[in-house]
Amino acid sequence: MKKFLSVLLICTMLVGLVGCTGGAKKSDSFKVGFIFLHDENSTYDLNFINAAKEACDLLGVEYILKTNIPEGQECYDAACELADAGCGVVFADSFGHEDYMIEAAKENPDVQFCHSTGTKAHTEGLSNYHNAFASIYEGRYLAGVAAGMKLNEMIANGEITEDQAKIGYIGAYTYAEVISGYSSFFLGARSECPSVTMDVTFTGSWYDETAEKEAATKLIDGGCVLISQHADSMGAPTACENAGVPDVSYNGSTVDACPNTFIVSSKINWTPYFTMAIKNTMEGKEIPTDYVGTIGTGSVELTDFGPAAAPGTAERVEEVKNNLIAGTTKVFDVATFTVDGAPLDSYMADVDTDPEYQGDHEVIVDGYFSESGAGFRSAPYFDVNIDGINLLDTAF
Repeated sequence: MKKFLSVLLICTMLVGLVGCTGGAKKSDSFKVGFIFLHDENSTYDLNFINAAKEACDLLGVEYILKTNIPEGQECYDAACELADAGCGVVFADSFGHEDYMIEAAKENPDVQFCHSTGTKAHTEGLSNYHNAFASIYEGRYLAGVAAGMKLNEMIANGEITEDQAKIGYIGAYTYAEVISGYSSFFLGARSECPSVTMDVTFTGSWYDETAEKEAATKLIDGGCVLISQHADSMGAPTACENAGVPDVSYNGSTVDACPNTFIVSSKINWTPYFTMAIKNTMEGKEIPTDYVGTIGTGSVELTDFGPAAAPGTAERVEEVKNNLIAGTTKVFDVATFTVDGAPLDSYMADVDTDPEYQGDHEVIVDGYFSESGAGFRSAPYFDVNIDGINLLDTAF
């Protein structure tokens, strides 16, 4: 273990210059490149890094990891360096990497470029540029169910009253991906605890431990009795542990650092996508323009439940999970929420991203908001402000 950590530390120090290579080598020396916004200190990027290594080791191919690559020209440079190094397929993991990945794809037509969380593959029309995401809103909904059960336990124990069932959520930006995430989490919680409300604040950064800790503290001071997040550091979970407030984290268990407050965490498992895209590239097969992994494909997961979870949570979440897979429960069923006091019976979503963010696709289908995976694009486009959620700020 110490040897592994030492190697990982050395790789982290070097990747900004030349990357870190690894993986079991094949005789044909097929190489795969990865670009990460941060390093293993970010729960988001660590989740990607672990999946990248698992997929490459499974297929027996070399890999080059480049960490701490900003959402700027540095991404284009890194992508081209990986192409020049002989990588047959290059992946990037952050929303702001997209335009630079597209630029690199245009200049390297013989290399496949795959971008997670992006929105433009279906409109760019490049045969070697692809987007990928997963139905993580279903995972967040399930995490919300666990949160709702915890609120019910707190009410039953006399710790709070029904009208004190307020949860807090820390988001990075007011992007559709974040809005979809906190809305699905809230709806999951409300499916179990009907009196719940939620305050949301934003940090303006995907990874800022100080800002995330301060945001969690602000929410707790404002009366939030349970916290979740769409941000990538240990800031919020640490604040919750210090305050004794139950916490639902993201992209991995925080039970070791937060043994008294951790409930559960949802995450995207990127290994199935990485494996498919690499294998298809090696075999000369097409990669889907927009790929959406699901609970059924093993692409959306929950961690084990922590000590703070209410009794019976695992069984209830499993029941709801099966309903989601069967299609009998829809996360964004329009019968379960209102907007400005009225039902949402029609909505034109901004699927084909443009500078004015104008709606271009009707997404209310068969009584529910048809989120990513409906054949439009892989990245979320749910950007509706539903009743019951209070935005403390929208500066980001």
